[in-house]
Amino acid sequence: MQATNPNFPQHAAAPWYKHRWPWFLMIGPVAVMIGTGVSAWLGAQQPDAMVVADYYKQGKAINQDLRRDRVATELALNFEASHDAQAGRLNGRLASGGQPVVAPFHIRLAHPTLPERDLELEALPDAQGRFSAALPILEPTHWQVVVEGAARDWRLARSWSPAKQGQLVIEADAR
Repeated sequence: MQATNPNFPQHAAAPWYKHRWPWFLMIGPVAVMIGTGVSAWLGAQQPDAMVVADYYKQGKAINQDLRRDRVATELALNFEASHDAQAGRLNGRLASGGQPVVAPFHIRLAHPTLPERDLELEALPDAQGRFSAALPILEPTHWQVVVEGAARDWRLARSWSPAKQGQLVIEADAR
């Protein structure tokens, strides 16, 4: 027989869910589970546009681009352009060894994160190598600019922030 101590009265213990501490301790893991669910949902809604499905093919394309860079160096190409936001034009000049290039060429402006905002311009230079191409208002972001021959035989590339750099100058690497 057990003796009861009058200093410690015997009470029926309340179930666990009526205490505060178990609920307080569960707040952290439940918050992590909710955050994981939200992150997974956001990741599934917008797949990453920067991931390339065929890495081998992309690697071969990089090698071709390097060959085109070497051709631009051999031609000593120099591209200068500026964006006139009010007129909505990109004006500039393309020269090879100081002489104007009069053959048509392409200018591609690649948005850093959204491929649907990429722009492709066709430049038709005059006898002095000067060109003017329609270019809408550019977002103040960091654009990747690629200038290439109509036959894709040479290429000049550089990044450009129009808000920070009014003039775009791309020179082929001197070797």
